[in-house]
Amino acid sequence: MKALSKSRFKQGLECPNKLYFSNNEKVYHNVKNNDPFLQALASGGFQVEEYARLQYPGGVLIEDPEDRENYDYQDLANQTSELLKQENVVIYEAAFYINDLFIRTDVLVKKGTHIKLIEVKAKSLDPSENYNFVGKSKKIVSSWKPYLFDLAFQTYVTQRCLPSYTITPYLCLVDKTKSATVDGLNQFFRVKKDPNNRTGVTVKVDDISQLGENILHQENLSEVVSKIHNGEHKYYNNLNFQEAVKLLSEIRMQNYYPNWPAQFSACKKCEFKKDDSQEGKKKQSGFEYCFKTQYHWTDQDFKKSNIFNVWDLKDPKLMEQGKLFKSQLTPEDIKYKEAAGKLSRTERQWLQIEKERDDDFTEFVDIEGLKQEMDTWVYPLHFIDFETSTVPLPFHTGRKPYEQIAFQFSHHIYHEDGRIEHANEYINTTAGEFPNFEFIEHLQKALSKDEGTIFKFATHENTILNAIRAQLKASSAPNKESLVSFIESISHPTKDNPDQWIVPPRKFNKGTRDMVDLCKVVKNYYYNPHTFGSNSIKKVLPAVLNSSQFVQEKYSKPIGTIGVSSKNLPDDHIWLTKQENEIISPYKTLPPVHKNISQEEIEARLSNIDNIDDGGAALTAYGKIQYTDMTEKERVDIADALKRYCELDTLAMVMIYEHLKSLQIKI
Repeated sequence: MKALSKSRFKQGLECPNKLYFSNNEKVYHNVKNNDPFLQALASGGFQVEEYARLQYPGGVLIEDPEDRENYDYQDLANQTSELLKQENVVIYEAAFYINDLFIRTDVLVKKGTHIKLIEVKAKSLDPSENYNFVGKSKKIVSSWKPYLFDLAFQTYVTQRCLPSYTITPYLCLVDKTKSATVDGLNQFFRVKKDPNNRTGVTVKVDDISQLGENILHQENLSEVVSKIHNGEHKYYNNLNFQEAVKLLSEIRMQNYYPNWPAQFSACKKCEFKKDDSQEGKKKQSGFEYCFKTQYHWTDQDFKKSNIFNVWDLKDPKLMEQGKLFKSQLTPEDIKYKEAAGKLSRTERQWLQIEKERDDDFTEFVDIEGLKQEMDTWVYPLHFIDFETSTVPLPFHTGRKPYEQIAFQFSHHIYHEDGRIEHANEYINTTAGEFPNFEFIEHLQKALSKDEGTIFKFATHENTILNAIRAQLKASSAPNKESLVSFIESISHPTKDNPDQWIVPPRKFNKGTRDMVDLCKVVKNYYYNPHTFGSNSIKKVLPAVLNSSQFVQEKYSKPIGTIGVSSKNLPDDHIWLTKQENEIISPYKTLPPVHKNISQEEIEARLSNIDNIDDGGAALTAYGKIQYTDMTEKERVDIADALKRYCELDTLAMVMIYEHLKSLQIKI
């Protein structure tokens, strides 16, 4: 059976063509299916949903059928109808099915002829703010639009099924002003596969009283939903709610390609593209289907450099003008403007356009600018990377939803004589222990032995230090003044920091050892075409490895022979290996979490984690080691895998630095 569900409705609103591709998921590849960050976010959402259910005890769960291939919408709806015969009832995952429209509500509370329809989301808000959902302009705040249209769809279907009832729609959200009053709130909701429960979460408490103060907030959104239904609020200017339901239902049921006009922002971030994964190679590209259909592109056209991967390009007018290929662009199209002493945003864009257009994979280096920058650096050089977690249900008493948790760092030192030392690392794997202040203490010890320059990659580390500084200032930690001073010495205030740690007029106060952003250095002075415009370290590192003969030769040897120490890998470990003459990313050669244990032992473990090779996996791993009943052996194995991953993150920065240094020497 097929129906237009709320998830399909939301997807279709993003772009109706997507609904066709998801209808045919065996044909078209979806890059989001295996995204570890999205999976981590989804798990957090399911935990919040189970937490919300506890606010309404005694509810009846409409369970998913065991046979997912023959999903019977009507049977689930019939189960709901039977329950609704009761005068008062609470239903979890209530199902409604009418005219090929199908929804399941997170929580439904029936009292007589009144129904409270509650959609639970892990998104946070401050209930005291006046314009959370609808701004001063009387338009829906864009970040809330998908959630509100989702709620409107659920209300619409429920009301059609129950026309004599009064339906009141609510969003149940995380209140970011509230603090957890018990330890381990997150861990009362175990993320684990449960075939009959859509959330896949096992609840480890019987009563909500065990969870302390409620950190959820419910918002009555009847007025907004009503205005969506009558067309006052539209998702698209040319498509109101009723039209959207009709169109998307037809696409879903008739399985036709709607040929919805391609739009720059949607096409740029379209998930129906091919990638290098096994599935991506086997399946087709929905993106290509659209452009073959709408713009009559040939296979040869897809080999040309197009505008959708131009770094930081946001102008939809280029597409409207029919300028889809980089060969069609001029400097005027991107409003080209030079900057003094560094690459401007548009200079960098034009570099990418020119090199991809000309099939030129040589690197660009502003040698003079890079030299001036590097001459300011003081040996020994320190390379730092943090692993952090932010979850809707806090791990620790006194912490707020989505408050930053810093549980790990790695620290490499590059000495003036070329020796590379994996000097320090920190990780906290103690369940229920708030690590941030201990984290900073260890970081202070690691970085206070000299005045060498400190490096980060991108802005994350500075953001985390700002967050920990605020936590310290609000605490009674005995050494907080020393730690706050240390943080201020190696960082600068973020733009949204309300604290008066700012030198007027509108200038940031920088610490005496304010961390150098190596990503910014790359943006300012270096461009590698192998990055295809991305400045992520996961893209810059492979590009450097492909371009740098020096780095290739050095790291293709055992680490014990090249003057590089490691705290987590043996001397015979080789960072760079090749397969079919192509360099394999060192992240893909990291040892697995489970080593030298049987399959039976693996299946018995709580974590269900095979590899830690990206930030999403690391975030998930930290959540799992908060389980108090995890065996020490499993906890150690996860911690060891996290250490190897974080060590590679800082070594990756060292490799990039070595390449930049070698370019100066070469030229």
